[in-house]
Amino acid sequence: MGAERAGSEDGVAAYSGRYRDSWPGMKSNQGYDPGPYADEKPLFTISAQNLEQYAAHLGEGQKALLRKYPQAFRMVIYPSHRDFRYADRVCATVKRNALNAAVREDGLTTLQALGGIPFPFPQNGLEAVYNIERGAAEWTDSVVYDIANVYANGSTAWGRTRLKVLVPSNDPKLAAPLQSPQQSAAAYFYHEQILPQRDKGVISVGNTTLDYRDGQINAWVYNPGLRRSKQAIEVGSDYAVPPAGMHTVDDESLFSGTPQHFAWKLLGKQELYVPYDNFRINDPALKYADLVKPNTLNPDRQRYELHRVWVLQGELRPGERHVYSKRVLYIDEDSWQPLWSDTYDLRGQLWRSSYADYFWSPASQVFERGVIVYHDLSNGAYEAEYLVNESKDWWRFNDQSYTPMMFGPGALAQGH
Repeated sequence: MGAERAGSEDGVAAYSGRYRDSWPGMKSNQGYDPGPYADEKPLFTISAQNLEQYAAHLGEGQKALLRKYPQAFRMVIYPSHRDFRYADRVCATVKRNALNAAVREDGLTTLQALGGIPFPFPQNGLEAVYNIERGAAEWTDSVVYDIANVYANGSTAWGRTRLKVLVPSNDPKLAAPLQSPQQSAAAYFYHEQILPQRDKGVISVGNTTLDYRDGQINAWVYNPGLRRSKQAIEVGSDYAVPPAGMHTVDDESLFSGTPQHFAWKLLGKQELYVPYDNFRINDPALKYADLVKPNTLNPDRQRYELHRVWVLQGELRPGERHVYSKRVLYIDEDSWQPLWSDTYDLRGQLWRSSYADYFWSPASQVFERGVIVYHDLSNGAYEAEYLVNESKDWWRFNDQSYTPMMFGPGALAQGH
């Protein structure tokens, strides 16, 4: 993956790669598991009162949250671990890409073997962006997840969604990796609204593209109020995502979609306290009343570790339109998953600070997204997406016989 194997004097762990599809005490490779570090005790806590002591290992958004919510937001720090390794097929794909992958068509697509990052040794910011977008991931997933929109006055609005995803290039049964020109779709999706009640029964299906010259998404929508299906009009990267509009389309998983709106610069690596190994925040025994609090998710349920991250900065290109003037992503060196994101408004002021809680799935043998939290520093609200604690359909990975036909317009008739 291009990461440094060694640890650091300040506490970044050395890479071990000791776990892939199991660990001692694991009960099942599907469903919730507390992970191999469940019995660990915190090392210390960072709060508004001592943040200057740890400022060298904090991002600007983290500092802003600590200062804005001195009584609510804190970071509980645990020992650092780098114990998970990708499947041999993923490593072989990455090695092949290191020799052959390239950005093509004015930065709108890549030539690469799919199923692993294209650029383990990125030479520029654009290559780093495509590592975020086109790395190893699950083959299929399915879940019913909840969304909590928590406002400054403490009130909470809820959403619930059924999601199914198919990523053909990550099929573990493939004899050889697919090449980017061999297919046009990056992933297929099925998205059904359950809550809020006004949107119940709205279903969208479609696929995201590998070549952004062709747009970003092809989708069809069924609206139960109209009792009809139609092809969806593609929305812009900065479209505010319903139900509350607290993040944009390209904020999904902290960044997704076309890189064309920003000039990207790879600023190097930094040792940062970041969300990591967050198994327990998904515990079905943990109720939302304990987890979803005013100003922030309950910090005692959150795990932070010291890791090396790539710092990637995107500045809005002249002539491009977007609600952000700048975005800064902090990307795990081992997985190339963005763990934290700071985004700036058109005045250049820090607007949103967001983070993703990943956990390792022994079923898919990759880091899977868990809860994603989008903080709006301007109005004191936040959105927590992909909550599964009270869901009756927890995450399931790589165990479905999905086909692309299940995500086309014909699927809408079956879905409703």
